[in-house]
Amino acid sequence: MNAVSTGEVVTFFLLAPISVIGGLGMVMARNAVHSALWLVLTMLSLGVFYIVQAGPFIGMVQIIVYTGAIMMLFLFVLMLVGRDASDSVIETLRGQKVAAIVLGVGLAGLLGTGVHRATRGLPVAGLETANAKGNVQGLAALIFTKYVFAFEVTSALLITAAVGAMILAHVEKRRTERIGQAARMRERFLPGNYPGPKAGPGVFATSDSVATPAKLPDGSPSQRSISPILPTRELTAAEKANKQTEGR
Repeated sequence: MNAVSTGEVVTFFLLAPISVIGGLGMVMARNAVHSALWLVLTMLSLGVFYIVQAGPFIGMVQIIVYTGAIMMLFLFVLMLVGRDASDSVIETLRGQKVAAIVLGVGLAGLLGTGVHRATRGLPVAGLETANAKGNVQGLAALIFTKYVFAFEVTSALLITAAVGAMILAHVEKRRTERIGQAARMRERFLPGNYPGPKAGPGVFATSDSVATPAKLPDGSPSQRSISPILPTRELTAAEKANKQTEGR
């Protein structure tokens, strides 16, 4: 049996409670963004565990890919969709919380039982043999030969997680809340609205500048033809004189 170094023991006792607290916070948080941040804390702790136990490649993948890429993408999606605490308690699918709790407890028990039976009575060995030709080479040989089925199941699990994230981000609107084309057309003709399209900048004007308003039929400038962030361009004396000359 290989002896465990003091640094590995200290690292484990420091990060193990943090990873467990992060996992519990992810499950118990009512806000989806807070739940994702708790999961980031757990993933960082797991990455350090992998590095300490002579697995630098898988540890860096855990930190860079899962924590730095996938979770940040998940956070960006949540922020763009705009999920808040009130939306987090709404069940998109009826009975999904009860089903999630039952399936989660069952999966945890199944995995715990499987790991216990698979590792019971096995001698503890280090990674010297597996890392004899390098950590990356040894990891690739195990993944694509002995554990290829588990690798494929994990990929299917990630796809399922992506579909679950899409379902959580989906907001179902009632038919009464949907605005149809007929309602939009009637809204355009309400008092105060402008039913016609806006004239482009410079149309029927004396300049092609985007800051020159278009001319209405009565000759007055149309403020709708230019962006409100642009200052209106006034005609110079020379341009007014040229306009009068062209009118003659």
